[in-house]
Amino acid sequence: MEIESDEFSADGGHAAKYDRIGVGYRKIRRPDPRLASLIAGALGDARTVVNVGAGAGSYEPQDREVTAVEPSQVMLDQHPGTRKIKAGAEELPFEDGAFDAAMAVMTVHHWPDPARGLAELRRVSRRQAVFTWDPEHRTELWLFEEYLPEIGKLDRSAFTPLSVVTEALDAHTVLPFPVPHDFTDGFRAAFWRRPESYLDPVVRAASSTLASLPASVVEPAIARLREDLRSGAWQRRHADLLERESVDYGYRLVLAGS
Repeated sequence: MEIESDEFSADGGHAAKYDRIGVGYRKIRRPDPRLASLIAGALGDARTVVNVGAGAGSYEPQDREVTAVEPSQVMLDQHPGTRKIKAGAEELPFEDGAFDAAMAVMTVHHWPDPARGLAELRRVSRRQAVFTWDPEHRTELWLFEEYLPEIGKLDRSAFTPLSVVTEALDAHTVLPFPVPHDFTDGFRAAFWRRPESYLDPVVRAASSTLASLPASVVEPAIARLREDLRSGAWQRRHADLLERESVDYGYRLVLAGS
C-alpha cells in the first residue's frame, strides 16, 4: 500500500531533484551484491526494516519486511515494493521503536536537516545502518581532480561530515567500503577504472551531483576527457589504476544501536 503525506514539505528540494533526474535511475543504479552483502550483515537479525530515502529500493534485503520512505514520486514509481510511503526523513510517520532496524543508503546528504533525520532513524528503530561518503577523505576521484573540480567542491559542501553522522547516531562501528573496479551501482565513483562510462549522458544523469551542474560546465570537461581517452593521455596518467581491483574513495557504512 502506498501512502502519501503532505506533512513533509521540508524535503521538497530532494523530491524535486529526483522527480527531475530520477527517470531511468534503476537502469544505471543497479545494486552491487558486495555492498548488498555488507548492508545485509549490518542489519543482523532484524525482521522489520525501514529504508529512509529509499529511492528505487536499492539494497533492500529481500528476506525482510521492508517499508520504503521516499519523498520523490518519480522514485517511488520505480520502487518495486508494496510498502511505500511518500515522506521525508525528518518526521517519519511511525511510532517509537516501530522497526527492528533502519537503513539509509547514500541519502543523508540530501536531507534538509540531517541531524533531525538521523535522530528519527534512532527513534523508530533499535539498529541503524547508514551508507554515506566522508567528504574529508582525500583520495579523490580523478574525474574531479582533473576535469570537474566543481563537483569535488560541491560534494564536500553538500555531504554531511562523517563525524556528524557518527555522533548523531552514537555509532559504534564505521566500516570502509573500497569501490571494486566492476561495481554495478553507477554512483559517481563507480567508474573509476572505466573512464569511458562518464562519456555517456545517461550515466552522468544517474549521479545527482553531475546532473545538478550546468551543461556549460560539464560538456567541455567531458570533451577533454574524450580527447584524453582517444590520445591515450588518460591511460598513461592512470596506468596504476588499471592494475588495481578496488580503491577507497571514502565510502563508509556507519552502524549504531543493537
